[in-house]
Amino acid sequence: MADFRKLDNENSNEIQRKDLNKRIEEMKKSRKRQTYFRKAMKIGVVAIPVIALIFLLVYNDILSFSGFENLIGRSSESDAQDSAMDSSTEEIEENNDATLDNSSDVEEEDEFVVYAAEETTDTIDFTEDVVSTMGILIDADSMKVLAGRDAYSKMYPASMTKVMTLLVAVENLTQEQIENDTFEMTIEITDYSYSNDCSAAGFEVGEKVPIKDLLYGLILPSGADAAVALAEYVAGSQEAFVELMNEKLEEMGLSDTSHFTNCVGLYDDNHYCTAYDMAIIMRTAIDNEICKEVLSTHYYVTTTTTEHPDGIELSNWFLRRIEDRDCGGTVLCGKTGYVYQSGSCAVSYAEDADGNGYICCTGNSSSSWQCIRDHVTLYSLFMSSDDDSSCTDSSNADSSTDEASSNSNSSSECESSDEISTQNDDNE
Repeated sequence: MADFRKLDNENSNEIQRKDLNKRIEEMKKSRKRQTYFRKAMKIGVVAIPVIALIFLLVYNDILSFSGFENLIGRSSESDAQDSAMDSSTEEIEENNDATLDNSSDVEEEDEFVVYAAEETTDTIDFTEDVVSTMGILIDADSMKVLAGRDAYSKMYPASMTKVMTLLVAVENLTQEQIENDTFEMTIEITDYSYSNDCSAAGFEVGEKVPIKDLLYGLILPSGADAAVALAEYVAGSQEAFVELMNEKLEEMGLSDTSHFTNCVGLYDDNHYCTAYDMAIIMRTAIDNEICKEVLSTHYYVTTTTTEHPDGIELSNWFLRRIEDRDCGGTVLCGKTGYVYQSGSCAVSYAEDADGNGYICCTGNSSSSWQCIRDHVTLYSLFMSSDDDSSCTDSSNADSSTDEASSNSNSSSECESSDEISTQNDDNE
């Protein structure tokens, strides 16, 4: 029995010893794992940043290498583009040089010329048979003053103003506008013309008038309706257009002695110029082909409209009356004017048989007919008449006979012309 207990105790102790050894082994293994983990953690703390740094360096190297390749590509493309651009620039410069060379003559022709006339020792006073109290005659080629009388005194230009109106309008219009555009006449414009007792081309309210017809209506019948219509079409209002006129005076070097307040020629104490100034304005206007064409037209019929199925017949009575006078050449362009304060006045351009040009401007003559005689007298002093030619190379007669003939044969025309009336405030 005792042996059995002893054996049983020994077995129990053996089992306990094995359990203890097992637990000891497990503890050792656990300690090893903990130690390994701690070492791994220590290594990880150092290794992870190192690995990350290495990764970043490698990634940047890859990007840099790719960027370098792209940079090389872009550089090559840029070099090619620069080369092509340089080549194109050289071609453009060569073309521009060629264009400038080919168009130099045109540019010289289009360049605005500021005219000025000077008196010389040969300049003479007007002769006694010239009634106009002020005026000037200029050689349009040499720009020498040939004759004058109070040429630099203040005068009221009346409807000679419309030469400047024409010049400013044409310079601010395109050929397309002149040929194809229209302006609808308003009651404000016709009322303005009527209330100021102005001459008119005769356009009606609501009539769609071609711009070209307005140009001729401005000069031939001296139409105030056409003048204001052009002003509104070009600048939006007459006031804005007058600003353009005064700017043009400054550009021409005439602003010290000239100033305009309207585009028609209505009397205003601040609407003035000199005979010299008006001659320079005419000289500038004839450089413009369109202005010269309008100023030289004797007779014109406006475009057919609903209001005027047959058009409106327009005449430049100054040119039609002076054409048979013997002045030694041809009076090509002309524009008259009249207000009470200015008397009968006119500015004209003529050429002699050799093609030499002359500008004449006179003011404060006793009548429209005397104004014509004054121009004939002045032109005759300097234009050669060896070939006995009249102003249009047609037969001529005594001036008094011409006047009587014109009054008898064209009485209705003269009565309809505003030049013959001295009761209008602006009838030119």
